[in-house]
Amino acid sequence: MSTKDWIEKDYYKILGVPADADAAAVKKAYRNLARELHPDRNTGDKAAENRFKDVSEAYSVLSDPEKRKEYDEARTLFGGGVRVPGGADGGSFNFDLGDLFSGGGSTQGGGLGDVFGGIFGQRPRNRGAGARRGADIETNVSIAFDEAVDGKTVPLRMTSSSACTSCAGTGARAGTVPRVCPTCTGTGYTSTDSGGFGMAEPCRDCKGRGLVVDDPCPVCSGSGRGTTSTMMHVRIPAGVVDGQRIRLRGKGAPGERGGRSGDLYVTVHVGSHPVFGRKGEHLTVTVPVTFPEATLGAEIKVPTLNGIPVTLRLPPGTPNGRTFRVRGRGAARRDGTRGDLLVTVEVTVPDKVDDSAKEALEAFQSATSGDDIRADLMRQAAQGG
Repeated sequence: MSTKDWIEKDYYKILGVPADADAAAVKKAYRNLARELHPDRNTGDKAAENRFKDVSEAYSVLSDPEKRKEYDEARTLFGGGVRVPGGADGGSFNFDLGDLFSGGGSTQGGGLGDVFGGIFGQRPRNRGAGARRGADIETNVSIAFDEAVDGKTVPLRMTSSSACTSCAGTGARAGTVPRVCPTCTGTGYTSTDSGGFGMAEPCRDCKGRGLVVDDPCPVCSGSGRGTTSTMMHVRIPAGVVDGQRIRLRGKGAPGERGGRSGDLYVTVHVGSHPVFGRKGEHLTVTVPVTFPEATLGAEIKVPTLNGIPVTLRLPPGTPNGRTFRVRGRGAARRDGTRGDLLVTVEVTVPDKVDDSAKEALEAFQSATSGDDIRADLMRQAAQGG
């Protein structure tokens, strides 16, 4: 608040009391207005928040006998504007108080603002000190593999800090109201000069709240905060991966004095599946095939996550470890489409064979004995040596 505001504002009108009101009447008017306009009872109402600041400002001046005396004298001196003889009409004219209190308003090099600032002992006001953003909240949730693929809404019970229900967030015992901190005059900050630099820090007396509680609320011990537990339903998007951190704006702890709520961060832990795996937006599965199926080609059944199998055609001579793509059978994407199912075949070798199978394999070996499948390997090894 500038020195100009001290003179131009009518604190008696703001509190709704006459100029000759005694200290008791001033205090009573302030209590009634502070209880009605407190930001914790008017969340999101900027008009009420600004009115509360004006009321607190007025009370901080009128409740102090010395400040009230200086305020009354200043308003008597400047109440009708500053009149200086010798104006353009040969009489007098009014100055704008903004000119008087600006740095260039004085020919003495300091401006009248420096003079009256010393008289009233004001400190710079941090205009953003009133509203406080709520704290962010971290939590974890565990979901099954298929729930991560298709998305799921999960219930979360959240415990957070909120305004005490007994004192409506004021920190004062029911029936009483806190007073403006005399140290910081309600700003919540104090400033010090250090080597020509101004430094602001939270007020030590009011812990940055701007208010002092003389009779603390027995429920919250004067903190103005309580603990609430609420059930929240959070939508986990389809395609989420293990360890992914989801941010939900405004779902964290509520703010103070009209400040916005913090954010909720949910870390998702996804369980494993005995058959399927994940590779980004695609699902993976390994399917065993027999030697004849891989050699001669075949149509095989492949499982899918929804339980409905699909048919996959293996071409003749399919090698072990080859991966086939089944389109549209993977994890859901943000645009509503789905990734693919990546099927890797694994040629199995039987542990035991009967006589007829053994004879068939020996006949097959004889028929292909002319082909040395390791010839290239041996040649490359020899060249490399």
